[in-house]
Amino acid sequence: MFEINNQSDKLMIVVHEIYGMNQHMVDVCEFLSEQDYDVICPNLLEHDFPFDYSQEEKAYRHFMDHVGFINAVHKIRDLILANQHEYSKIYIIGFSVGATVAWLCSEEESVDGIAGFYGSRIRDYININPKCPALLFFPTVEHSFHVDELVSTLDQPNVELHICKGEHGFCDPYSSKYNEELAQQKFSKTLEFFGNL
Repeated sequence: MFEINNQSDKLMIVVHEIYGMNQHMVDVCEFLSEQDYDVICPNLLEHDFPFDYSQEEKAYRHFMDHVGFINAVHKIRDLILANQHEYSKIYIIGFSVGATVAWLCSEEESVDGIAGFYGSRIRDYININPKCPALLFFPTVEHSFHVDELVSTLDQPNVELHICKGEHGFCDPYSSKYNEELAQQKFSKTLEFFGNL
């Protein structure tokens, strides 16, 4: 678990990708901490070291076989329950599988808002009805599904959807898919979104 305590009354729970608690997630946590949030990023993999990007298939199989979405959601719910009386606001931000976990946690009473970046497996959970505002970013193209079709099924009053001219991983400076300008725009949008809740 990676934690930064600023004595804030707002908690941001960060949910990592299949690779685990890597440098990208540390950077995100530190960036959010600088915005006056307390930050917690649980290590869902329970590995001492994250997977390398070259191990994408292995990392995905490990997540699906040894963690899974339901187990991950239970871990995040436990964090929410443990912290709900300590904070005036609890938010969740997730990346890839972490975005899907954030989406699944959007029905929790104590969550005040979620943001998700390229949560491709959200397509398996389109019947979720968020009880809090949700902000979702998808790349223009995903290899396993049609982004436009998914976005049309998720169109609900409290769900803000953006299709971005980038690829899966566009916010990760350590990824070959990184798009600096797009990442800056979408992080700014995310901070504005949470700031208005």
